Amino acid sequence: MLSKKERTRESILAASYELFAKDGFDKVTMKDICETTGMSRGGLYSHFGSTRELFEAILKKINQKDEMDFQKEMDQGMSATEILNRALALMRDEMEHSEDSLSLAMYEYAVTCSNDMMNDFNKIGEKKWTDLIGYGISRGEFNEVDVKELVNVILYAYQGVRMWSRIVCMTPEVFDSITNHIRKQLIKETCKL
Repeated sequence: MLSKKERTRESILAASYELFAKDGFDKVTMKDICETTGMSRGGLYSHFGSTRELFEAILKKINQKDEMDFQKEMDQGMSATEILNRALALMRDEMEHSEDSLSLAMYEYAVTCSNDMMNDFNKIGEKKWTDLIGYGISRGEFNEVDVKELVNVILYAYQGVRMWSRIVCMTPEVFDSITNHIRKQLIKETCKL
């Protein structure tokens, strides 16, 4: 059970996430967060000293939550195709809902504050996808592909669409074409259902 302080902190993170997703990193102020949460400045500052500290806490929480924990599923012996299809469905949903994306805020944070955390997240993503593709190849479910090349396509097409979909109207066909392309590159014809 969370303490009152932990519940308040979680509430601040949730409300702030929505602000950062909507307005980006640069436009959000501690005053905005106070207004959104109904907290006094003193109350807010007792939890977070700056928008940077708050945003970093959000990023760390996202990284810990990670809905694409391929390693756990691979350790359980789950089919690589099943893992991939679940991951692509999640990616497609996230691409389609740019209003929930922190992509713009992450870009602004990296330019304004530091890109070290973004580089770390990117390395984690590269490793996860590299491991999944290797797993699928070793199980005979995936085609022999240039793993590094395909990982780059997966990571940067996904993030690019999330960023661009905030400023350019994109149709569901765009999201489908990206996830279908990845699926076609990886899954062997004999494994497709």
